[in-house]
Amino acid sequence: MAALPLFLALLLGGSALHKALQHERLASVAGRLSGLRGQGLLALIAAGTVELVAAVCLFVPDLRATGALIAAVLWSGYAAALFRLRGQTLDCGCDLVAREKAVDAPLVARPLVLAGFAFLVSTLPAAPFGLDAPFAAAGLLALYLGASEILAIPHPRWRKS
Repeated sequence: MAALPLFLALLLGGSALHKALQHERLASVAGRLSGLRGQGLLALIAAGTVELVAAVCLFVPDLRATGALIAAVLWSGYAAALFRLRGQTLDCGCDLVAREKAVDAPLVARPLVLAGFAFLVSTLPAAPFGLDAPFAAAGLLALYLGASEILAIPHPRWRKS
């Protein structure tokens, strides 16, 4: 289970970096998701900062539960914002590439599942990372990114929404 907090930390850190590198595109997304259309850059900076704080906390065993709870609240907020915009089409900033997609159940479920994992991590005893944790966390991250690409397929036969 040591790989799960490391996976979440890598995902949060990567997301914060993504927000910093793509701030021009993601500021409008953050404004739309937060409802602060004129203050999108401020919302983006706040979200990226919270992601970075949570990621750092997840690396420190004594702060792991705190970081996991911060991440759970943040991802729950993302899910609520996406749920509010369900049925609309937008570039949510959830992927590394710009792509408009419908806000549907799988898109809302993704941050909810991450929030659930983060909440689970907050209940686990904090243990130092073993030698296998970075490899397992990298594998989880690869699976997550692959699943994200599969969800981006416009109209697959197996998808009902």
